[in-house]
Amino acid sequence: MFKVYATTPESMGPCGIAAHAARAEAMGFDGLHVPDAIHDGLLLAALALQATRRLRVGTSVLVAFPRSPMTVAVAAWDLQQLSGGRFELGLGTQIKQNIEQRYSARWDSPVPQLREYVQSLRAIFDSFQHGTPLRFEGEHYRFTRLQPFFNPGPIAHPDIPLLCGAVGPAMTRMVGRIADGMITHPTNTPPEYLRTVCLPRLRDGLERAGRDPAALRLILGPLVATGVDEQAVAQQWEEQRRLLGFLYSTPAYWPSLELFGWQARGAELQALTREGRWQDLPAVVTDEMLSAFVPRGSYAEIAEVLRARYAGLADSITFPMPQDTAQDTQAAAAIARLRA
Repeated sequence: MFKVYATTPESMGPCGIAAHAARAEAMGFDGLHVPDAIHDGLLLAALALQATRRLRVGTSVLVAFPRSPMTVAVAAWDLQQLSGGRFELGLGTQIKQNIEQRYSARWDSPVPQLREYVQSLRAIFDSFQHGTPLRFEGEHYRFTRLQPFFNPGPIAHPDIPLLCGAVGPAMTRMVGRIADGMITHPTNTPPEYLRTVCLPRLRDGLERAGRDPAALRLILGPLVATGVDEQAVAQQWEEQRRLLGFLYSTPAYWPSLELFGWQARGAELQALTREGRWQDLPAVVTDEMLSAFVPRGSYAEIAEVLRARYAGLADSITFPMPQDTAQDTQAAAAIARLRA
């Protein structure tokens, strides 16, 4: 049995998110992931939570470093209170070029910086809930002042799940040591990669911290090609080819390519972007690569495809919502089979 999270298109803004969330709840999803890319992830989460009554809503993933942990803590606390305990805070680092050049923020040492980010959030939450004097002093973050006037005070559901996105070995081990869960990047979801690379690193982190493996959730975020029939599946297959071409033009995502011996494809994609030849990226992604990274099947087939691929590897998975609401009933049946 999987917990199934609906995905949200990165292009979806505040005008559409409430209806999107209500639709996901009606279809039987357990949760909804909202992005933090083109639009603000915390704002999208607030509107999604306001529009639903049962659905869990998480950021997948909030770009952490441009935001102070204190401002994120205040927002997360408010969202948790607003929703009666249905908010999940997913955090990620993004890449150095975006942090420095897009956000004009500091990129120091991402692994210890994100570790301290999570630790400082927990210290702030403890101060909010129990009135504990705030004292977190690390290399990257320092919080030593919280006057009573600025403390929002205790809430009914103070345990906000803190999940992290991770790709590299040190980051993945760090997640195993301190986070409540990990959200996989789409490039890191082949079963072979999960078994031989990702899960051993997570276990190593858990063991170093003396944590029970059951304390850590793993949410898989695969790219999925599905639809009402083979024609629709084939169309989604090509959409995912375009997306993988874009993703693998970034060297940070190449470790999973290297596992299959396709690192030269990543270098070829990067070279094309440097030449401004974005339209040529999809041709570099072969059908063999797509088969390794993108599960495919109609709504009648896809639940069994995903179960065969991922059973025993994770407890939660994301699943795309249909673009056409007329297909919701068929997609909902696939979701029910995944959850069964």
